[in-house]
Amino acid sequence: MALRSAQGDGPTSGHWDGGAEKADFNAKRKKKVAEIHQALNSDPTDVAALRRMAISEGGLLTDEIRRKVWPKLLNVNANDPPPVSGKNLRQMSKDYQQVLLDVRRSLRRFPPGMPEEQREGLQEELIDIILLILERNPQLHYYQGYHDIVVTFLLVVGERLATSLVEKLSTHHLRDFMDPTMDNTKHILNYLMPIIDQVNPELHDFMQSAEVGTIFALSWLITWFGHVLSDFRHVVRLYDFFLACHPLMPIYFAAVIVLYREQEVLDCDCDMASVHHLLSQIPQDLPYETLISRAGDLFVQFPPSELAREATAQQQAERTAASTFKDFELASAQQRPDMVLRQRFRGLLRPEDRTEDVLTKPRTNRFVKLAVMGLTVALGAAALAVVKSALEWAPKFQLQLFP
Repeated sequence: MALRSAQGDGPTSGHWDGGAEKADFNAKRKKKVAEIHQALNSDPTDVAALRRMAISEGGLLTDEIRRKVWPKLLNVNANDPPPVSGKNLRQMSKDYQQVLLDVRRSLRRFPPGMPEEQREGLQEELIDIILLILERNPQLHYYQGYHDIVVTFLLVVGERLATSLVEKLSTHHLRDFMDPTMDNTKHILNYLMPIIDQVNPELHDFMQSAEVGTIFALSWLITWFGHVLSDFRHVVRLYDFFLACHPLMPIYFAAVIVLYREQEVLDCDCDMASVHHLLSQIPQDLPYETLISRAGDLFVQFPPSELAREATAQQQAERTAASTFKDFELASAQQRPDMVLRQRFRGLLRPEDRTEDVLTKPRTNRFVKLAVMGLTVALGAAALAVVKSALEWAPKFQLQLFP
């Protein structure tokens, strides 16, 4: 049963005006729906095709399709319900009071017009999902904003499946955010400036001079933009994209938002307060499909493995999040992604390289503007590269389906 009936279950890309354009749009949408179902019905399921569909324009189109595809993207058996805890988690959990406060403040995350009784019931389910996942995974630590991710899954797929999907997500994509400290989260944020620097050195230098840092993007990253976007259609469109991609893709998307707002930033006073205020107020009318395409292009042009050194230098530490999907394959065998890359750096970097300041690197061989920025990811080589890296990143038991 669709849980977002107040907002509908239609395509995320909006409505087209004009008879010919509308007919063309409907034909493309019908073709995409057919391709998604063909991939779902393949034996084995064609996960690579589903990833391409999730990345390409419009994403997965409807919540009905998402309920079928999201489990495939996370390699979760939708027919295997999560176990029910026999414990009274609300009495036992050290996180219950904080979760309760956060959920009570989450009213804006529910569809406008939803009956109060239904919303309150969903909020109770939201609390139960979070506490069960934390109880089953004691290595995970709750953070404020986690509930914004969980509620998105709850509204799309319902309580039972949301529990399974978010648990998998929490032990993989979100793992670094759920450490006891924010060290790894801060390090992932430190990928933001190197990405901007590769594309627009002037903007990068302006932001560095303003000493704005990256904290303005924290809520974007740890909630997958769920906390800052008011239109739920845009939120689930981004979740389609992020679920099909590398776990660092949200930071690439954050970078393209900043790059898109280049002129606004440069028109600001060059001080921390002014730039932070501007960037922390995310526009609601962003060209999402264009930005998704650009984020995919940037990922291909400047993969995390190439940016990791700069991000590490910027933090003056060696800890990092997953850098390649191959690294994640090792993580699926109980080895953390940040440990994999840290060991790699220790073996490859000379001592003098490890302490080199990111601001002193030469500005040669840099793309000032990407020629491919306007391409749609799903239509060219970028799509193939993103999907290929997604499959390489997948846990080993899924890789066996794609020799």
